[in-house]
Amino acid sequence: MKRTRAKNQAGTVAGLFRTGDGGFETAPVPSLDLGFDGIAGDRHGGTTRRSGGREPWYPRGTEIRNERQLSLLAADELADAAARLDIPEIRPEWIGGNVLVEGIADLSWLPPRTILMFAGGATLRIDGDNGPCRLSGRAIAARYEGRGDIELGFVSAAKYRRGLVAWVEKPGRIVIGEAFEARIPEQWIYE
Repeated sequence: MKRTRAKNQAGTVAGLFRTGDGGFETAPVPSLDLGFDGIAGDRHGGTTRRSGGREPWYPRGTEIRNERQLSLLAADELADAAARLDIPEIRPEWIGGNVLVEGIADLSWLPPRTILMFAGGATLRIDGDNGPCRLSGRAIAARYEGRGDIELGFVSAAKYRRGLVAWVEKPGRIVIGEAFEARIPEQWIYE
């Protein structure tokens, strides 16, 4: 069994976004007020949610715990996915992002149970990676005329670069430019 020790990494909030009219895409905001149910009024808010294609072990629509309250993205990973698709950029709001971070190497590889502790007091707990989907690919393709290949191409171009999903462990406000610490738990590989 391979083990790695717990460690901490420092990061910064580079952008914040939320849904407005209940749609998939988000819009930039200067701050996010987080409660135990995530971002109030946001499409992904709530303490519970309905299961979908990511939970094939439940019938679609089954009420389950909402561990996907927030979508976290890294600017360097978005730039890498864009380069793989041969496009100038992928903006966080196009793919429903809520928090854009800088300073954390390989954000999408942070393990479940990692805690993000923000300077202002809010805390997020990482549930896991946010697998890329065709819905996000379709939103990106809509920005690049004649590039219908992006819808499916995004799924492979963003694999292991699509960011993470998290839930609010301790409510509070997050602002752009705020520092945070990623507390990465001890890990081991189950064989």
